[in-house]
Amino acid sequence: MVAVHAYGGGEWGLGFTYADLATATLIDRTLSNMVAGHDLLSPAAAWGAMVHALRNLGRPGIASMAIAAVDNALWDLKARYLDLPLAQLLGAVRTSIPAYASGGFTSYSLDELSAQLGGWAAEGFASVKMKVGRDACADVERVRLGREAIGPGVELFVDANGGYSRTLALAQAERFAPYGVTWFEEPVPSDDLEGLRLIRDRAPAGMAIAAGEYGYEPAYFDRMLGTGAVDVLQADATRCEGISGLLAVAALCEARGLRLSAHCAPSLHVQPFCALRPAVHVEYFHDHARIERLLFDGAASAVDGALTPDPTRPGFGLTLKDADADRFAIS
Repeated sequence: MVAVHAYGGGEWGLGFTYADLATATLIDRTLSNMVAGHDLLSPAAAWGAMVHALRNLGRPGIASMAIAAVDNALWDLKARYLDLPLAQLLGAVRTSIPAYASGGFTSYSLDELSAQLGGWAAEGFASVKMKVGRDACADVERVRLGREAIGPGVELFVDANGGYSRTLALAQAERFAPYGVTWFEEPVPSDDLEGLRLIRDRAPAGMAIAAGEYGYEPAYFDRMLGTGAVDVLQADATRCEGISGLLAVAALCEARGLRLSAHCAPSLHVQPFCALRPAVHVEYFHDHARIERLLFDGAASAVDGALTPDPTRPGFGLTLKDADADRFAIS
C-alpha cells in the first residue's frame, strides 16, 4: 500500500493505492511538485497536470497508480475542506451499495473453501466470489462444493484471473452453469478483447462476463466497451487514476448502458460508488478488507451484504492509524 496525504486550506486529505514502492518514489520525486499550488477545489486540474507530466514515462501501470493515490488524496482534501462525505460531494444517488464477498483462493483446501464461502452466506452476502483457473478439472469440483456451501439463494461468482485459453474457458462456462454461476470474471486474459467477446457471445444464458480491473486510463475502458467484451465493467480507483479517472469510466458505462462494479479496496470505493449511477456493487475482497481494518479508522465493514458510508465523516471517512502503519513502513 502507498498512502498519500495532501494538505491545503488548513485541512488534509488521504489517498492510497496498492502498488510497489516505486510508485511512492514517483509521487515523492515528481507528482508532489506537479500538484503543489493547485486550487484544492479543482482536483481535475491537478489530475491533468499529473497526466501531462508523466506522458514520457508511459501512462499505464506504476504511473497511473501514482496518479491514483494523489488524485484520491486531493478529492478527499476537497471533501474535507467542504465538510462533506465524498458521496455527497459527488452527488449521492443511493445511501448504500451492495457488496459481494470475495476470496475462495485456489490455494485453499476444500474445507477452507466451504467454511469461507458458507460463512459469508450466513453473514447475509447475496453474492460470493471464488477463484478458479489453476486446475480446470479441480475447478469444477470446487465450484460444485462452493454452491453446496452457500445454498441455492446466493449468487456464485468465479474469477479465473485470465487463467484459461478461449476454448477451455468456453468449456468451463458450460461445466459451471449447472451450479448457477452468474459471473465469470477474466475467463481469458483481459487484454484478449476478442476472446472476451467470443466467450460473452457463447456463454450460457444468465452468466455475465466481467473484466476491467487492469484498466489504467479511460482509453483502455473505451476499447473494452467498444468491442463488446463484457457484460459488467470493473474499475479500480487505486489503478484507474483515482476518482477523476473513475468518473470518466462511469460516464462511459452510462453512455453504453453497462453495469459498473468496483474491484477491491472496499474502503476507498464505498463513497464514490454511492454516487455513480451505473454502479451495481463493490468487491469486499478478503485481503483488502482485513488490511484496511488494520490500517484505517473508518474502514468499510459490510452489514447484511451492503456497505454504507458514515454520513458524519467527511471525504472517504478514513484516517490512517499511524502507529499501526509505521511498523509496516518500507523506506
